[in-house]
Amino acid sequence: MKEIVSVELMRKSDFSTIDSGISGKELMYRAAKGVYENVSWSGKVGIVCGSGNNAGDGYALALILKENHICCDLILINEDKFSSDGKYYFHKCLDAKISTLPLEKCDFKSYDMLVDCIFGTGFKGDVSGKEKDAVKKINESGAYTISVDINSGLNGDNGMCSLAVKSDITVSIGSLKSGHYLGMAKDYIKNVVNCDIGISLTDKAYRLMEPADCADAFKERENFSNKGSFGYVALIGGCMEYSGAVKLANLATSSLKSGGGVVKLATARSLYPSVSPYLLESTFYPLDDNDGAIEYNESQIDSLINGVSAVAIGMGMGNTENVYKIIARILKNSDISVIIDADGLNALSKYGVNILKETRCKVVLTPHPKEFERLSGIPVKDILMDPLECAKNFAKEYGCVLLLKGASTVITDGYDVIISDSGCGGMATAGSGDVLSGILLGILGQRSEKCEMLVSVAAGAYINGRAGEIAQTCINPVSMVASDTVNAIGRAVSEILQS
Repeated sequence: MKEIVSVELMRKSDFSTIDSGISGKELMYRAAKGVYENVSWSGKVGIVCGSGNNAGDGYALALILKENHICCDLILINEDKFSSDGKYYFHKCLDAKISTLPLEKCDFKSYDMLVDCIFGTGFKGDVSGKEKDAVKKINESGAYTISVDINSGLNGDNGMCSLAVKSDITVSIGSLKSGHYLGMAKDYIKNVVNCDIGISLTDKAYRLMEPADCADAFKERENFSNKGSFGYVALIGGCMEYSGAVKLANLATSSLKSGGGVVKLATARSLYPSVSPYLLESTFYPLDDNDGAIEYNESQIDSLINGVSAVAIGMGMGNTENVYKIIARILKNSDISVIIDADGLNALSKYGVNILKETRCKVVLTPHPKEFERLSGIPVKDILMDPLECAKNFAKEYGCVLLLKGASTVITDGYDVIISDSGCGGMATAGSGDVLSGILLGILGQRSEKCEMLVSVAAGAYINGRAGEIAQTCINPVSMVASDTVNAIGRAVSEILQS
């Protein structure tokens, strides 16, 4: 897995590296050289510079471009503001007779390539003034755009913004930042690469899930094995109003072989006629119901979970106390893996989340931000501003693995954090979360002993997102539905097994 850092950890590590004897000027030159080496340069280049060290990277880059006979201009937003190291390289640019232009007199559409060196990762808040004008002009120029370290306007920790540069490539300096992946980042960054300039991290980093990291989540399929070798799992969900949700989750695990050996679909007895056409390789387990809503029957629940290695509960069940009672029974009387989603999360929020502290089960919660607001009491706007710490603190307090959904997914056990950046806009449709629960169930039901729980959950998130990406390329982001993601799970898993 690749390392991802917070802005504060990058800042501390940068200072520590300078204290060890590598000058800020040297690090600035290394950053510029890294940007140069990661871009295929052509045509006329404009480097748009602010006033801090990010601008200094731009001045150093201009010198390297000049040395390599590439025509470039420095476009200055402020002509008299420099960081100390930036000022050093700016004067070297003047000595080298590199052209400088004030922002107001520059035609951005005259450039083939524009380099964004306005703000660095420390920027927070809204872009305003001359900088706002510069960002708009870059975005309207039609030029191939390179952002240095992070796109100006994006928050380096959470990827949120009101306005930011849209880049064709972003060259991260030192280490990748969480703001490259979270929040709105995917809408502004087409591609991100990292340039190692010799900064050693002073603390533990977050991790980014990659395809090869998912392979260990699957048990090896030996010839001398059977369906029981890969886990019996149970899906509990559905009601008369929302029966479709559990169908999708069932398809994700049994039909498309995300791992479960045998899948028990447990839903309201009265739903059998509508659900049975979708059973395929799974088995039906009827539960008592009242007008299509599952009733709590202790003996039925005990019988259902007897012998299973994992349970997923909550998809389309309705917001009733019976949902909570079923969850409580499982948590108090077993030690299996339990995935709680949708109405299961709503039941915990309404009737008591503290039950999570009283279980031997390995619990995975899969909320989107609004569901997490109800669970944690933290407003959505605050969750979006600091999703990593909010998720981490909750998971640590309640002893669970929290999978916080978003454009990129945050997975944490309260100690370590993994980010999965797979996924796409076409997945913003009803049922996508149910598909994820089904995939997680299949993986956790046959979890390989060589794969830690947190990585197994992150693998499920990655597979779900990658399947969505594959589906979107085959269809389109407007017409795509959740079952299209289901149909692409097999291809996503094949990619992983071949990686």
